Amino acid sequence: MTILLDTNVFLWILADDERLTPMCRRIYTASGNEFLLNKASIWEIFIKLGTGKLELPTPPESFLRDQLRENGIKLLPIRFAHTAMLPYLPKLHKDPFDRLIIAQALTEKLPVLAADSVFGSYGVENLF
Repeated sequence: MTILLDTNVFLWILADDERLTPMCRRIYTASGNEFLLNKASIWEIFIKLGTGKLELPTPPESFLRDQLRENGIKLLPIRFAHTAMLPYLPKLHKDPFDRLIIAQALTEKLPVLAADSVFGSYGVENLF
C-alpha cells in the first residue's frame, strides 16, 4: 500500500517519538508499504527550523536527504491537479501545508498517516 505522510508524523517517525500510535508504528514497519512525503513538507520543515520551532541533530539539508533515503520515503511532487483542488476544499482546516496534503491524498486516492483528525472530515482515509 502507498501511504502519504503528514509532516509531523514524518518527523515523529524519524525521532521514534512517543506520539506515534501502536497502529502507526505497525503500519510504518510493515513490509510492502511505500511511503510518500509531500515536497511542501520539506519547505514546512525548513520554515519551522527558521522560526526555532524545530531542531535537527545535523545540518538539515543532509539530515533530511539521508533520512528520506535510509527510510525509503519518496517525495511526492506538487502537481497542478493538487493545487487546482484547493479552492474546492471546505474551509475546515486553515494550515496550508495540511490542506495541500489533503488535496494530494484525495487527488491521488492515497491514505495518509496524520495525527490531525480533521483529515478524515475531508473524506481522506487516515490510518493514524
